Amino acid sequence: MKVLITGATGFVGKALCIKANDTGVEVTAAVREVVQVFSKQIQQVKITDLSKKVEWESALKGVSVVVHVAARAHIMNDSMENSLSEFRKVNTEGSLNLARQAADAGVKRFIFISSVKVNGEITGRNAPMRSDKKGGARDCFNENDVFIPTDPYGLSKYEAERGLLALTKETGMEVVIIRPPLVYGPGVRANFASMLKWAKRGVPLPLGAVHNQRSLVALDNLINFIIHCIAHPKAANEVFLISDGEDVSTTELLQKVAKAFGKKSRLIPVPVYLLTLVAKLIGKSDVASRLFGSLQVDSTKARELLGWKPVITMDEELKEVASAYLAKQKI
Repeated sequence: MKVLITGATGFVGKALCIKANDTGVEVTAAVREVVQVFSKQIQQVKITDLSKKVEWESALKGVSVVVHVAARAHIMNDSMENSLSEFRKVNTEGSLNLARQAADAGVKRFIFISSVKVNGEITGRNAPMRSDKKGGARDCFNENDVFIPTDPYGLSKYEAERGLLALTKETGMEVVIIRPPLVYGPGVRANFASMLKWAKRGVPLPLGAVHNQRSLVALDNLINFIIHCIAHPKAANEVFLISDGEDVSTTELLQKVAKAFGKKSRLIPVPVYLLTLVAKLIGKSDVASRLFGSLQVDSTKARELLGWKPVITMDEELKEVASAYLAKQKI
């Protein structure tokens, strides 16, 4: 089976290309520039800026499944004027352009890596009202949530999902939508990378009394699930929320990260309401929301419908993360 993977040099895409190739999948990697990290077995095709109308014909030759990982990433404090328009160019219009060409080329299945932001930003007591197709109150997101995000990144992903589901009705090409929460693994960047630095240095943090609950997904688990969806017949035209199934508080996560480095966490139990007040005063309410708020997902559907289960625990993945971080520091 030949699979085209976009975003092939990114955090998720690179790991997916390597693992899929190791499992016997014939991989074509869509890259901006040819890279040396892949074996010769992985064919590389150069693709230009996804915000423009890319011609995918040559890359799609003989392809049975497309895994679309490439996206304009969520950027905190995005100062670009009309950022929604910029997100739409890549995440919505770019995705649908590829999907239409894939359908025309006879591709059987299109796997779209979306985001939990399509469901919302927060769960639990402080979450805004949201409706559920099946009714009933829950403390976590599932695939039945009915919600239209206002965040530009989440909205662009939501609109891409709607377009893909409409396209499958028009063309018969199967669509699989995967909405991961925060993905962590070796080489992770952004805020998680900052947390690694704090833990490695043993920096005291006032985060010892945070009792929220956050769902995360290990890179190894996400990659395994994507590969699971490449050929599983029951994945066709379904939406999945995916996680490790080990929800943790911010305090617990910091403790686990410190343990992965072989260190003791230095967390001061400052009341969350005081930290939230300080964050508001200095204009960092969005940061406080991520640190102190809950965001839980229910991945029961992935487990029950597809028979999938995580291949690695959070502690095991964090050990790999710490090892990769330390190795990089020595370079």
